Amino acid sequence: MRIGFTLPQFHRQAYGIARTAEFAREVELAGAASLWVGDRNLAAVHPRIGYGGQGTTIPVELNPAADPFVLLGIAASATERVLLGSHVLIAPLYPPVQLARALTSIDLISGGRLLPGFGIGWSPEEYEAAGPDFSTRGARMNELLDALEAIWTSDPAEYQGKILSVPLHHSPLKPARRPRPPFYLGALSERALRRVAERGDGWLPLCTVPSWVDIEGLVAHRALIDRWATEAGRDPAAIDTVLRVNIDAGTPTGQVADAVKAIHEGTGIDHVMVDTTYAIETVDEAIQHAVEMIGLVARG
Repeated sequence: MRIGFTLPQFHRQAYGIARTAEFAREVELAGAASLWVGDRNLAAVHPRIGYGGQGTTIPVELNPAADPFVLLGIAASATERVLLGSHVLIAPLYPPVQLARALTSIDLISGGRLLPGFGIGWSPEEYEAAGPDFSTRGARMNELLDALEAIWTSDPAEYQGKILSVPLHHSPLKPARRPRPPFYLGALSERALRRVAERGDGWLPLCTVPSWVDIEGLVAHRALIDRWATEAGRDPAAIDTVLRVNIDAGTPTGQVADAVKAIHEGTGIDHVMVDTTYAIETVDEAIQHAVEMIGLVARG
């Protein structure tokens, strides 16, 4: 089983981002399979929509947020083996050329280890700050995937959609991963799950230990993806899964490891990324937690 961990990006750990390279090296040395970032353009003081699209509050842990592209670039240069992922970038916030350029750079620095994960987000205020129309974020995501495909596989490259437009331009610098880095997509709703089935190379679900571990739901959602992928003429087995495991504050490391193993046994998911944002405040504690988790999961 493969286990990954979030880089020090949010909450108290964000104040330790100067140690990102150290964290990445230590966790890779301990046997981690992957390192991850999330994305928070901003946390509104008076949000109209709350965290995850529910309520009207955002956890205070998300107020301090370091830049995901910078952290991935640092981790790429500090490591040799681990995969480098985003769970998830709020992709429609970014112009396609700039997003492609940043991710291409990270993939080249890492030698082809990038797993770019995308989602559409839930915060209207984040879209207001960046410029795009919040109400068209789903359609914008679909066009963004097409634009990235064009930029990453053509030279010269161009794209013309209803929302996004990229003029014909020179595009010789390509990612190390060929023909392009894979598209991993976050999804809970039916529409988003269909996008995974029809467009995704990977699915990025989530759970929270111990407050929300829905093994039956994970299995049911994966079954929908597999069915719709087959209907679209795709091989469901070619669609990977990486599960995000959030941790409630105060949860013992052993309980998290037990939950990860139970999820693996119940779903077959063999790659998880553990997010310590809500449970661990310092980089030192995050490194220690990662080492302990790797040991506990490896012991079966």
